[in-house]
Amino acid sequence: MTELERCRGEIDEIDAQLVALFLKRMEIAGRVGAYKAARGLPVLDAARERRVVEAKAAMTDDPARKRDLAALYETIMGLSRRQQRELVQEGTEDPGYAACLAAMAAARSPVERPRVAYQGEPGAYSEQAAVGLFGPEVDSRGCPWFEDVFHTLEQGEADYAVLPVENSSTGSIRQVYDLLAQYHYYIVGEYQLRVDHCLMALPGVTLEEIQSVYSHEQGLMQCEQFLNCHRDWRRVPTLDTAGSAKQVAQSGDRTAAAICASRAAEIYGLEILQERVNYNQENHTRFVVVSPVMELPEGRDKISAVFHLPHQSGSLHEILTIFAVHGLNLMKLESRPIPGRGWEYRFFLEFSGDLTVPGMDGVLHELSQLATEFRILGNFKGYEP
Repeated sequence: MTELERCRGEIDEIDAQLVALFLKRMEIAGRVGAYKAARGLPVLDAARERRVVEAKAAMTDDPARKRDLAALYETIMGLSRRQQRELVQEGTEDPGYAACLAAMAAARSPVERPRVAYQGEPGAYSEQAAVGLFGPEVDSRGCPWFEDVFHTLEQGEADYAVLPVENSSTGSIRQVYDLLAQYHYYIVGEYQLRVDHCLMALPGVTLEEIQSVYSHEQGLMQCEQFLNCHRDWRRVPTLDTAGSAKQVAQSGDRTAAAICASRAAEIYGLEILQERVNYNQENHTRFVVVSPVMELPEGRDKISAVFHLPHQSGSLHEILTIFAVHGLNLMKLESRPIPGRGWEYRFFLEFSGDLTVPGMDGVLHELSQLATEFRILGNFKGYEP
């Protein structure tokens, strides 16, 4: 027998003991759940669980093993909570959980022939996304600013908004995430659009004449490598890509160019000087459909939420353990600073699931109890190319 085989044999013996002890612990945890159910006690006692984790980690002086023990016991207690929730029927005492139930109860069916708002001028990528989502005959209108789009929903002048949330080259659109936190609206769908930027100018203009380039800040960033080859050009951020094309067309300035979609050149009478000036040739932007009312569309398989956490060690890890214990795929985790609170952050996350399936109420309870200002942003069908 080799040394490796001996070591594996010892591990198998230890694992047999661990399994037996784990099953015994879960049996006792079930009795705890029955006790709580009989007396109307909540499943989660976060303060006690932290004390347990700290006590187990203190059983060793090895810093690495301390972290391992903490992770082990957070997972074990997460499994115990999941078991106990099969016995304990908790109410709606958690504000985030209660708000989610109320939104689900008031959920509407998708609007037929909807009015759709987006940010930008005609020809913007957001308008293209609206067409991709709702068809070429969609009744859509552009708004100058992202917040104007939310105001349009708020005033009942649109049924949906189509907004970009992230780009495969430059990451998240921070303004939209902040507005999703500010307005209590819901994500009801998503769409992915390939973004190919073109450099365009007035008819007859050559590259040698260009002195200034206009585009949305995202467009400028996505074309940074191209623009770095023309360092003498002045880069001017605008409200949106199509708006930059409109501005160049109306200015009559032969030294100005715009970076936007090829469709904008057709709309505003410009000529394309160079195609695909974005450095990432697999450049895509993900858009979400925002509704003032929750919807639960057929085929929904993705849940979006926002929350922030108490400023204490391990609070984010506690949240992440919930997804591992329940076998949910965490697809995205995004943080944004909270205005007026130094070094405190709001988290946006997306994970696989359906709000209406058995067991999801336990997940929502735990998220609502561990986080502060927890809110479900929506349950929708993830985009399939």
